[in-house]
Amino acid sequence: MTTITTAAEAAPVKKRALTPRDAATLIVVDRSTDAAAEREPRILMGHRSGRHVFMPNTFVFPGGRLDADDAKAPVHSHLREPVVERLMRTASLRKARALACTAIRETFEETGLMVGAPHNDRVDPKKLPEDWLPIFETGLAPRLDCLDYVARAVTPPNNVRRFNARFFIVDSRNTSGELGGSGELVDLQWIPIADALAMPNTPDPTSIALREVRRLLADGDPWNLPSGHAVPVYLARYGKDVLEYD
Repeated sequence: MTTITTAAEAAPVKKRALTPRDAATLIVVDRSTDAAAEREPRILMGHRSGRHVFMPNTFVFPGGRLDADDAKAPVHSHLREPVVERLMRTASLRKARALACTAIRETFEETGLMVGAPHNDRVDPKKLPEDWLPIFETGLAPRLDCLDYVARAVTPPNNVRRFNARFFIVDSRNTSGELGGSGELVDLQWIPIADALAMPNTPDPTSIALREVRRLLADGDPWNLPSGHAVPVYLARYGKDVLEYD
């Protein structure tokens, strides 16, 4: 019997690349006396277990995907105008604010640390998004004015999950709470930047963000970057890693 194979059957099936989902992460920088003794600022990072589908067995910053409710959370203070300007090169004003809230929420959930200030007692718990209730129960509301925006990364098309992640930075002196969190990140550590870069299997987006933070810290104040500041962006195009700037 002769088998006839049609052109459609013979052609390889191409999988459609996933659309990147918006996400945010927070780089918490420790410049305390202990960090100075190590001659370099330390960064808060945690280990993603091998059970995770996305970036298993790697040390990363706290962060995660943007939730719709992140745009609804009341805040104590807003992003500075230069930060908003840079974020709005690739996002709306509403999304820019929501991404900053995402970074704060995810950091609180995964590490126990909160970037916030006392909220107005008139905040009605019944009107708060469910994921934000534990945060407001601390008596704090997100403080966005001490964040800056330093990098962006779009994970490759062949990943099982894709994210368009914005990397924010904050001084640890603007955080409160005890290290703990949900357990999604284990073995939370304050790691000198050089040691973090030397770790095996450090994801490329993480390495790019670490190098940018080290450069900004060496140049001066990474919490007051001007509107025209160029933001490094990690991309994967045509099978190659590409570094561009927004």
